[in-house]
Amino acid sequence: MTTTYNKAYKFRLLPNKEQEIYFAKCFGCVRFIWNKLLSYSDNYYKEHGKTGYITPAKYKSEYEWLREVDSLALANTQLNLKKAYQAFFNKKAKFPKYKSKKDTKQSYTTNNQEISNSIRIEDNFIKLPKIGLVKFIQHRQLKAIEKIKSCTISKAPSGKYYVSITVEGISEIKQVKPQTDKVLGLDYAMNGFYVSSEGEIANYPRYYRNAESKLHKLSRSISRKVKGSNNRNKARLKLAKWHDKVSNMRNDFLHKLSTRLANSYDVIIVEDINMRDMSQALCFGKSVADNGWGKFRQYLSYKLLDLGKQLIKVDKWFPSSKTCSSCGTIKQELSLSDRVYICNNIECKLTLDRDINASINIRTAGMAGIAW
Repeated sequence: MTTTYNKAYKFRLLPNKEQEIYFAKCFGCVRFIWNKLLSYSDNYYKEHGKTGYITPAKYKSEYEWLREVDSLALANTQLNLKKAYQAFFNKKAKFPKYKSKKDTKQSYTTNNQEISNSIRIEDNFIKLPKIGLVKFIQHRQLKAIEKIKSCTISKAPSGKYYVSITVEGISEIKQVKPQTDKVLGLDYAMNGFYVSSEGEIANYPRYYRNAESKLHKLSRSISRKVKGSNNRNKARLKLAKWHDKVSNMRNDFLHKLSTRLANSYDVIIVEDINMRDMSQALCFGKSVADNGWGKFRQYLSYKLLDLGKQLIKVDKWFPSSKTCSSCGTIKQELSLSDRVYICNNIECKLTLDRDINASINIRTAGMAGIAW
């Protein structure tokens, strides 16, 4: 089956001082244009009762320094604002907010002009519009069939620069015919990340929890420093680098685990859990955010898809924990403290670990949705 796909590659940028200054100008101009366009649209709506837009080019005559940066970065800001309004009108997001210098996220997006090939990779450098070659760490190669469509340059709170390259490609994915013994069910577990239908426990290392005391210490150090001082900025960078370290360790664990599962099984079945709702329930916020289950499902999804395999999601209201995996009897009274499932059916009397029982039920329920 021939399919067209879009994919993004993220690499670490290593700009020199001059290039860092240019990136800072781009971030500032994009932020400035966003606020100007948002203000115009807001005032236009108040006066006319409908949304009105204006192009960034209208401000270039008044603010000459806008010409110093990539014009496509400003044009993309207008498109992003329109998308933000559309998401608000569709009740998928809150009303767009004004941006500040103090925002942790700093980025801009530019597009590749195919005629001039304005974005391209040359050895260990990436060519970017209006700035030229910027050194970067290319830890993986783009495929020959993939065309660069756009890229986003961003600066993390730790001071590191990254480039996310969006590519378009055409591939012929051969669908794998699933084997029954290569179908796996996964039940989300707060303490062990997941328990599989084969009894495997992921044993997530809890990177954030282990680093929590260190993060608290660095956070207190910032609060003792004078606002605006150089020492406060140094302390902020230390904290940001530690958060980066925790995030990188988590992503490394999730990537390796999802790759192993995608290579080992033809079909993986999980529950379609809303992680945001779970994080707000029963004070589970830190534990849910720590293990990154939602990101893990994303990794599994695209890795299985690339291999012609399947990821199936079972409805979140399916009573996987309360159902007996042997006879199908539903046990209505089952509290979170009950870690062993004991079937109420006299003829069955199954006694099994609660999470293993749930993962077997998830596998059984998802089997009906497999494209054999």
